[in-house]
Amino acid sequence: MNNVDAPVRDAPGPDVPRPGELQTLLDQGTLAVVDDGDLRTGRNRFERAYRIAESVGDERAMAVAALGFGGLWVHEHRTVAGSVLLESQIRRALELLDPQSSLALRLRIRLAGEGDYRSSDNTAVLALLKQARSRQNPMARAEALSLAHHCLIGPEHGALRRELAAELVAESFRTSRRSDLLMGLLWQTVDMFLDGDPHAERCLAELRGLLAEQDHLAVGFVVSAMEVMLAVRAGRLDEAEALARACTERGVAAGDVNATVWHAAQLVTIRWYQGRVVELVPLLSEVVNSPTLSAVDNHALAALAVAAVTAGDRRKAVSALATLCGRDLGDLPMSSSWMVTMHGVAEAAYLLDDTATAARVYELLSPYGHLPMLGSLAVACFGSAHHALGVAALTMGDVDRAVTHLRDAVRQNLALAHWPAVTASRDRLAEALVRAGRQAEADAVRQELAVAAEEAAPAPPETDEHDSAGLQGEDEQRQPVAFCTRLGRNWRIDFGARSVLVEHSVGMLHLVVLMANPRQEIRAVDLVAGLTALNGAAEHTALSGQPVLDRVATQEYRNRLARLRTELDELKAADDHERAAVAQVEHDWLMSQLAGATGLGGRARRFPEGEERSRVAVSKAVRRALDRIAAADPVIGEHLRHAVHTGVRCSYWPA
Repeated sequence: MNNVDAPVRDAPGPDVPRPGELQTLLDQGTLAVVDDGDLRTGRNRFERAYRIAESVGDERAMAVAALGFGGLWVHEHRTVAGSVLLESQIRRALELLDPQSSLALRLRIRLAGEGDYRSSDNTAVLALLKQARSRQNPMARAEALSLAHHCLIGPEHGALRRELAAELVAESFRTSRRSDLLMGLLWQTVDMFLDGDPHAERCLAELRGLLAEQDHLAVGFVVSAMEVMLAVRAGRLDEAEALARACTERGVAAGDVNATVWHAAQLVTIRWYQGRVVELVPLLSEVVNSPTLSAVDNHALAALAVAAVTAGDRRKAVSALATLCGRDLGDLPMSSSWMVTMHGVAEAAYLLDDTATAARVYELLSPYGHLPMLGSLAVACFGSAHHALGVAALTMGDVDRAVTHLRDAVRQNLALAHWPAVTASRDRLAEALVRAGRQAEADAVRQELAVAAEEAAPAPPETDEHDSAGLQGEDEQRQPVAFCTRLGRNWRIDFGARSVLVEHSVGMLHLVVLMANPRQEIRAVDLVAGLTALNGAAEHTALSGQPVLDRVATQEYRNRLARLRTELDELKAADDHERAAVAQVEHDWLMSQLAGATGLGGRARRFPEGEERSRVAVSKAVRRALDRIAAADPVIGEHLRHAVHTGVRCSYWPA
């Protein structure tokens, strides 16, 4: 008989565990992380399970929950509070367990992995891996192998990583955990890409096949990031940007803390090869201070230095580079982002004429010239490290060494099928050859660039036979393509065997964008907005003169950001790390949306509003720049007057 007068205290409250709830939470957490790769759900279940296990004194359940709360990767908990919470859970569970038990060993392995990763070390985790190999516990061995591998992502450990990945695949058949097999194959794929192995995509294809049979959100997120990298290599930059957006959505769905950070890295790569890195100054200024950035990741600061100097903000660039270099550039951790960070430092030093920093980059990067410059788990690629070495040598004034490195860069980038990087290395090679006084060789390289640009250009519209006959003679005498290179505060324009140095101006920035995108129309309003391009929605929206985010939407975004910042402070104060992580992801996403919807100086970026004003502004600025170019070199000036077209839509049509 039910007692309706029973006191409320006898009913289970929100903090009182229900019968069987602890085991249910542990089972759900394991299913989420191991089978589904749903890291967010797993963290939520395991954190609740730990609190219950602690309240009832179940030390074994505390250990299992602490291990699950750590997740699949090392350093999933990026904030100070989050990492301290994980460590405290592990240490508390260790105090209660038999130190000789397998659970205790697994906890020590996780603790060592977290510490080694943050300190860019591997001593402790490798020692515990050796201990795990001597035990009859496949699960401890598999976890030690995966975590140790994650602590060895720097460029100096390639051979050891591949051994660990192969061993993890073998161990997965003893643990019978599908996630161990997926992680082993994923690490093998990552290693092959990082080593520039020509068969890396074969391993990726095998991984795709397993995911097609049964998805795994966390591993699938990394695979989708690799797809973005491969699209960039193939030169399909618009497709890469669309894939990057889908990749970010998948990362958020998986609860991966890298979702927004990787998206920023992907945008840097895409914008770099589009000649539009200047657009990312606002976004990168936010990313460098984001708590979701790994403690050993410095690529965003290097990218900010490059973007800032390209935008003409020398002070911001010098400051970013000085912060990055610190006491000595060699103190930077050899993390998974180290190679792409060195690429950014080399480029920034070149643009700033910083010979001392260039020399240090050259010294540090020289042992790894044979490797491609990939970031994180092969999610962004800037081609051969010989390119950065060549740029550093060029900055140092050692043109012969620069020529050697850049020739090697072209060769390696061809082997990688990284076509944008091939173009970039050929461009710098031509510059180095000119500086070395080898004009004929430079002309040959530029001819290769012109041919490559023609091959990559969209097919011209069909014409009738009469028109085709009339154009045939013109095709046979097609002119070379002009190229721009930033030299400190000036721009150097190369055209065939000729070269001219022109002072920086607004009109030159417009010309640089047009020449970097030959045979493509760019709206004048985009150029006026500060070299930012409208997002994909602009292609399907009427020319209404409305901002990309209208005033109301922008204000709502800003209001939501303000509320999120307050909410984050409160959640962190309350040690509610799960909800804080979710709020942080939303905060970073909103920041990226606002950055994409605003121009330089935070002004709202608009759909074609006042196109006539934009047309006039661009035409005047470009005309002034062309006058200066023609005064310095009449031949180059004449070519650009005929090839550059301004109006509502602007373009550079070299032939």
